[in-house]
Amino acid sequence: MIQFADDRTKQQVWDMWKTVFGDPDDYMEIYFRHKYRNEQTLLYMEGDQAVASLQMLPYRFTFCDTEIPVIYLSGVATLPEARKRGYAGQLVIRSLEIAREKGVPLILLVPQEEGLVQFYDKFDFAKTFDAGADVLPSLKELTERYPGDLHAAYRAFDACFRQKDMTLQKTYDDFQAIVEEAMLFDFPHKKKLPGMARVIDAEQLCNIFADRYTHQSFSFVVKDELLEENNGAITLSDGNADTNSYFVQPVFHVDIKELAPLLLGYRTSELEEPLRTIFPEKQPGMHFMLE
Repeated sequence: MIQFADDRTKQQVWDMWKTVFGDPDDYMEIYFRHKYRNEQTLLYMEGDQAVASLQMLPYRFTFCDTEIPVIYLSGVATLPEARKRGYAGQLVIRSLEIAREKGVPLILLVPQEEGLVQFYDKFDFAKTFDAGADVLPSLKELTERYPGDLHAAYRAFDACFRQKDMTLQKTYDDFQAIVEEAMLFDFPHKKKLPGMARVIDAEQLCNIFADRYTHQSFSFVVKDELLEENNGAITLSDGNADTNSYFVQPVFHVDIKELAPLLLGYRTSELEEPLRTIFPEKQPGMHFMLE
């Protein structure tokens, strides 16, 4: 049975995290104090015992110069004795449905190993973020530049990312958490993280894309085996995305997994025409995720 966590099961989530990931207690204390919320934690229960869990963490993401709500999947875990029963997969599918119910158009995640890329591929997540080669702004330098004034350090940090398109944004509370984590490990150098994205509401994202690129006219025929609301045709023309209008050439037939890289501009310059012209290449960025 799938349910949200509550105060009774919170300790079970902690214990599961410790068993599966083996993180030190001081790191876990920061994560559970800053990020964990019962109402954002999905559990698969066997009787009274949580045997699988995931966190649905809310963030903001700059998409086509518009900030949108996204969900970041974190802490996806199954106890060793409960694996190979499909519990984690069921939780992932439920998270897609909940995101849709909440009007969140996009889910993001960072797979920690190659096997997990294949796992999330089954749920139509696509690679949309590359690992970075360049070191990101130093949290140590920022906090030393503004001693005793974390708000000022955050404003300098935020200025590095807020105007960048296709970038995950951070609040002041997020910044507090990542600074605390960095202090635990003596402020290691950080780079952009490799990540994946899953379109939850194709029409909503297409509307934002159409409003940003008003000169573009084309139609999508979208196929989504997990979220039936995404199935159908969407025509982008004159700054709007319409599900009731006639097709406009060119017409692209896409699985939902193919849609995220196109809309986020992930390596679109490598595509054939007219795709690489219609979908401008961007450098989607995800970083500082308490990894």
